Amino acid sequence: MERNLASWDRIARVVFGAALVIAALTGTIGIWGWIGVVLLATAGMNFCPIYKIFGLKTCTDC
Repeated sequence: MERNLASWDRIARVVFGAALVIAALTGTIGIWGWIGVVLLATAGMNFCPIYKIFGLKTCTDC
């Protein structure tokens, strides 16, 4: 997998992903909050398959 996420993109994914998972755990938003796990996983892998499909990259040095 080729890296396609910039640092700011990874940070945003971690913040929003964690917020969604926490909201799901507390019952605030229900089952849809578990989508945050996908955001956390893509941030951890430094790769987004959706970006790959559309040929997008947010990093400038990759």
